[in-house]
This record gives sequence, C-alpha cells and structure tokens, in this order.
Amino acid sequence: MSEKPYHSFSAHLKQRFGGRVHKISVDAGFSCPNRGGTRHEAGCLFCDPDGSGAVGIERHLSIAEQLEAGKEIMTRKYKAKHFLAYFQPFSNTWGAPELLRARYDEALDVTGMVGLAVGTRPDCLPPPVLDLLAEYHRRTYFWLELGLQSCHDRTLARLRRGHDYAAFLAAYQAAKERGLRVCVHLILGLPGESHADMLDTVAEMARLQVDGVKLHLLHILEGTALGDLYRRGEVPVLQRDAYIQLVADVLERLPATTLIHRLTGDGPRQRLLAPLWSLDKWEVLNAIENEMALRNSHQGCRF
Repeated sequence: MSEKPYHSFSAHLKQRFGGRVHKISVDAGFSCPNRGGTRHEAGCLFCDPDGSGAVGIERHLSIAEQLEAGKEIMTRKYKAKHFLAYFQPFSNTWGAPELLRARYDEALDVTGMVGLAVGTRPDCLPPPVLDLLAEYHRRTYFWLELGLQSCHDRTLARLRRGHDYAAFLAAYQAAKERGLRVCVHLILGLPGESHADMLDTVAEMARLQVDGVKLHLLHILEGTALGDLYRRGEVPVLQRDAYIQLVADVLERLPATTLIHRLTGDGPRQRLLAPLWSLDKWEVLNAIENEMALRNSHQGCRF
C-alpha cells in the first residue's frame, strides 16, 4: 500500500521503475465492432465519436510521432524519463495479429517506452490475439485494459454494449490463463443503476481479485446518444458528495492487492454536459482521500 489509503497505480510504477512513469495515449487507427467497423456508427450509448481519451491526440501523426510529441510535453513539464504507450481510443485488439504486432512494436521502439497498455473490449480477444498479448507480457511491462462498465446484463443491454457479463468472464479468464495483468474499467453512475447495483459489480471484481481497476465517473458529452437522452431529462447524474461516498465504499470492498489506476476523470471541457463538478478533478480526488480519513478507512477493510 502507498501513503494513500488505497493501492495507487502511480506509486506502484514509481517503485517498479525507480521514478515516475507517464502514460501517453496513442490513437492507432482502430475502430470497434460495436460501431459497425467504422468510426461513424453509433456504438455504445456513452461513446465519444472520437473514442475515449482522444482529447489532445494528434491522430494524423504516426504512432511513433504521437508518442514523441507526448514525450516532449511530459519531459518539459515533469522532466519525465519513463513512459507507457497507452493504446486508448476504441478497441485496440480488433485486428489481425500481424497488424497488432506491427503497431505495438512501433510504440515499443520509441526511446523511453518501458511498456504498453492496451485498451479493448471483451469481444475483441480471440485466442490468437491473446497469445500475441502474452508474448508482450513476457517481453515488456504490459497491461490489458478491459472495458466492462457493469456486471449487470440489463445495464449492458441499455448501454448497447453488444456483449454480456459472461463474455467478459470468458475473456478475463482466458487472459489470466496466459498470465496477463488485467485492469478492468468500471463506470459509476450508469443509467438505471442504484448504489447497491454498483457495489454488486465491485463485489464481482473483488471475487475475481482483479489486478487493477479504473473507475470512471459517467460523463455526459455533447454528440453522444447519452447526451441526447440527458437533454430530454431522461438521465440523472451523480452529485459530487454521492460520488465521493460511493468511491470510498468501492475502495473499502476491493482487495488491497488490486491496483487503483484511476478514481475519477474529467471529460473534454468544451463538450461536457454533466456533471460539471467533475472538472475540478483534483478537488474530487482530495475529497475522496479526506472521506477515507474521516472514516479511518483504507482499501480492503471491508473485503
């Protein structure tokens, strides 16, 4: 455990590599089967047409050029020396193994890259692709970031995810059989989910004792189907205090061995419809730690 009341991914990286490690998001040109194979169809209810984490990515550049541009910024701001290439927007295992290998290798060839993180969906991990990822796990520091969002099939159907929880479990188990580190993405505040529903998903992650968890606050963005529903008054959003209480409840129920990759996030300011309080990201993070202190609590205390 770090000095924080939870097992921080950033502290883990610092200990492993002897200094801060900065993730650099890269757009490798992939799309998603849930968007019909293009970047122009609807996809999930909450899906940003540009893909998650796309803000600031110069997708007209090659993978290596995107990473060099990110390195220049991180080095200037933080004197950074170590970097993880993060294949973030859309489904970054949706392609033939030889294509994936070429793109991952291009990233690893950039000086200063100490590893890879690859974001994808449970239905984009056929055995040949998982075998390829296992090669990278043996070769470098590697994380598979797997979008789940919720363990409830009714929620996944409402979100138009295109897969159920059983598909996630199959993909997760196949990845673990190959020794992969898996970080599971969860969204808190999804339409139709109660506090208890969200904790049910967390209980499942605790049962699996997943390697890492990335918590996302539901952001409602202009230009998404969810945004249209919100404008019609059909989607409530979590209030700040409720989110802080919820995250503290989540941390208490996750095993202390699970690395916490993220506790919240901030959507693109110019397109964020709600919740606007999420723009004060550091205040939210501090409030979560303060809540844990008030409870005299820490990650895993209710596991």
